[in-house]
Amino acid sequence: MATLEQIDIPVGVNPNGSPLESVDTNTTPGTEVSPPGSPFPKGYTKTERLLAREKLATLTQEEKVSLLTAADAWRTKAIPSKNIPAVKTSDGPNGARGGIFVGGTKAALFPCGVSLAATWNKNILHQVGQHLAEEVRARSANVLLAPTVCLHRHPLGGRNFESFSEDPLLTGQLAAQYIQGLQEGGVAAAVKHFVANEQETNRLTVDAKVAERPLRELYLRPFEIAVREAEPWAFMSSYNLVNGVHSDMNTHVLKDVLRGEWQYDGAVISDWTGTNSTAESLKAGLDVEFPHSTIWRYEKLIEALEDGKITQGDIDRAVENVLTLVERTKGSDLSPEAEEREDNREETRNLIREAGVQGLTLLKNEGSILPINPETATVAIIGPNAKKANAGGGGSASLNPYYNTIPLDSIRKVAQKPVTYATGCHIHKWLPVASPLCTDKNGDQGVTIEWFKGDQFEGGPAVTQRRPNTDLFLWDSVPAADVGKQWSAIVTTNLAATTTGKHTIAFLTVGPGRLFVNGKLALDLWDWTEEADTMYDSSLDHFFDVVMEADKSIELRVEMTNELRPFEKQAKTGTTHNHGGCRIGFKEEDTIDYLQEAVDAAKAADVAIVVVGLDAEWESEGYDRHTMDLPSDGSQDRLVEAVLKANPRTVVVNQSGSPVSMPWADRVPAILQAWYQGQEAGNALADVLFGLKNPSGKLPCTFPRRIEDTPAFHNWPGENLEVIYGEGLYIGYRHYDRVQVAPLFPFGHGLSYTAFEYGRPSLSPEVLAEDGTVDVVVAVSNVGGVAGLETVQIYVRDEKSRLPRPEKELVAFEKVELEPGETKHLTIKLDKYAVGYYDTAINKWIAEEGRFEVLVGASAADIKHSASFEVGKSFTWVF
Repeated sequence: MATLEQIDIPVGVNPNGSPLESVDTNTTPGTEVSPPGSPFPKGYTKTERLLAREKLATLTQEEKVSLLTAADAWRTKAIPSKNIPAVKTSDGPNGARGGIFVGGTKAALFPCGVSLAATWNKNILHQVGQHLAEEVRARSANVLLAPTVCLHRHPLGGRNFESFSEDPLLTGQLAAQYIQGLQEGGVAAAVKHFVANEQETNRLTVDAKVAERPLRELYLRPFEIAVREAEPWAFMSSYNLVNGVHSDMNTHVLKDVLRGEWQYDGAVISDWTGTNSTAESLKAGLDVEFPHSTIWRYEKLIEALEDGKITQGDIDRAVENVLTLVERTKGSDLSPEAEEREDNREETRNLIREAGVQGLTLLKNEGSILPINPETATVAIIGPNAKKANAGGGGSASLNPYYNTIPLDSIRKVAQKPVTYATGCHIHKWLPVASPLCTDKNGDQGVTIEWFKGDQFEGGPAVTQRRPNTDLFLWDSVPAADVGKQWSAIVTTNLAATTTGKHTIAFLTVGPGRLFVNGKLALDLWDWTEEADTMYDSSLDHFFDVVMEADKSIELRVEMTNELRPFEKQAKTGTTHNHGGCRIGFKEEDTIDYLQEAVDAAKAADVAIVVVGLDAEWESEGYDRHTMDLPSDGSQDRLVEAVLKANPRTVVVNQSGSPVSMPWADRVPAILQAWYQGQEAGNALADVLFGLKNPSGKLPCTFPRRIEDTPAFHNWPGENLEVIYGEGLYIGYRHYDRVQVAPLFPFGHGLSYTAFEYGRPSLSPEVLAEDGTVDVVVAVSNVGGVAGLETVQIYVRDEKSRLPRPEKELVAFEKVELEPGETKHLTIKLDKYAVGYYDTAINKWIAEEGRFEVLVGASAADIKHSASFEVGKSFTWVF
């Protein structure tokens, strides 16, 4: 049997645990570098597949198989002798992070997916894609692992912030614009996660049981729209199972639907460590396994071929798809991979700020408290999120931004009267990192890490590094080339408090870990058993108090290894070593009554702005939220109530990527949903609060009054590694229409500082033919006093159908900008996709003969006018 080039890995070590590249590596490990080849191809043509076939014909079997597994954490394999360069991937949806997960190259941080969706602005999404392409190239990458187009099935989904909406049409059309803009710049989009990846709980092993009709009409549809309208060059399979079969080896979704019905022409890559078979995944259509691994491919593919489990055609098809991706992004360019660089552009900063403004969603504004007059009003800004950069959620979407703007600073820049500030309460899930108060042996901020080969701290350190942060999750930044796959490390730092008191230190660890204070053991987590809600399967956060004097440092020392914990996982997974790392948090003793301080500030101000919400600790990849309530323990709700009692002119700004409970919503006069808006979050918020810009965001997801009202309440997050999508077609506004329960704020809702009037729509023609369209013409007028943008939403109701259908479904939307007194006439085309549903009796989409009502509205609950057209004769289609 042929032998492939491999790296020896000890038995029981997870080959994905510590990717092989070191922090400073810029070329693919184990890959030669050749002189430059053909120039970088701009744009996409079908000839690139023909070029891929020509290169395929030159490859040996070993070379072919080597292309079907990544070369390291982020890159495909290069074969310079055959003019095949490596392709580098980068997270993520709201910015191009580059090759280091924590503390890497600074990058532009765009608003998160749900905030972009709240703009309802296709042009904004297209521009975001274009600017992301520039950012990806600055990271010397070629594939952006984005956009995330999974739906908001339930408000507690940990990655709701990262994806767009509860509605498949809004999601798909915005994603298509994002992808078009990105790929116009020669950067591939890897649209994810395919498919039914709507929760993080047990995300690697949960089986999503979805009936075929909701699978087609809801969960597959955003991907379908993206394929039809944007032709993404890559798909990423999801971790979960779909109806009993892992997504990466699911013949129905990958082969029958994606490759068969949709005739998809791109590459399919796995989510990281999301490959679950050898022959099955290849035959279903998974082309590349990420990251580098020897678990499923390499010789195992050759063995599967020899055993007749796969064919040569299976291998060649997958290799051709990989080579096509290479041609579309790099051609034959074999020049050495450049160092990652910053590319902090003014035009990108301006776009991020405008996208933030257009995503800010004004939910309530009784008495026109907003906008605030910056010349005359005294303002108190209060709350746990008011004085920090709450720019994004956690996990793959996180990055090291060029800069951050925070609400307090931005508000003070605009307000011409003094602005007071009060914290109000704490919402820490974990204590803040100790980094700002820590210095290494040379007096620089951060820690010293001494790395040892093996997990026994034997011999001298193989590598010594300084890290600026005490957030030391080390997934992709272990110097594995120097220490190997089994390692141990000693972290040391000096911590100095700013005040004298009984302060609190927190410590959690991924593998075994011990924390020493001034040489004495303070916390022993060597054999921890209880897991926390973190992306990295860490221990719980453990706390202890220490009496410290101001400006007098104590020494912290951590011993840790990457042996897998808890122990029981070693037997379950057959893995002894995986990721490692730790986190050190620190909080000085409270000496202030924060709630009373907030009340006093509110009483003294004309307007009180309370900034509450979640953050990247509470909303992240890797885990779901446990409650829709604001954290923690009701402290933020008590703060809002106290401030409102002290000052009836209170504005609540909520920063979150998904709905939260608002028990005070009926009493607070003004509420602004601020999402996570990237590096310009503070500036965009100040622009809207003071009326420098007019808010125009609309909710891309319904805000329920109670978690019990939500469609998936009865079957979230499942049991025994199985979740049943029992609500069927009725998620989001479809559910609230069906059960006639009024939400707190409906889908599509969002106010403005001006007012709009809608004219009655006219339809032409009034009969939709199979290959035809119906033009909906509607007039929109700005009847207020300031310029503004309004999103016109078009819903369709099937008046009579053979199978049950939702009360109405979003089929089109357009955003229009209007000066005061201005009227514009919009023409919106509806086609067969606006009227069809999926009929499992014939396994096709069908437009049934009959009447359809067009509903023109400002939200799902604010329908202004309606009109009707007909489908004269039923017809069907597949894609």
